[in-house]
Amino acid sequence: MRIIIENIFAILKKFKIITEKYRNRRKRFGLRFNLIASIYNL
Repeated sequence: MRIIIENIFAILKKFKIITEKYRNRRKRFGLRFNLIASIYNL
């Protein structure tokens, strides 16, 4: 189970939503995070 989660974190780091400081509006962070998660699930 841990390997799966580590792989998901690696993919999110590719989109740089976790690794860098989020500089856009805070209310859109959830939307963008969900969009990236949806792209990953395709």
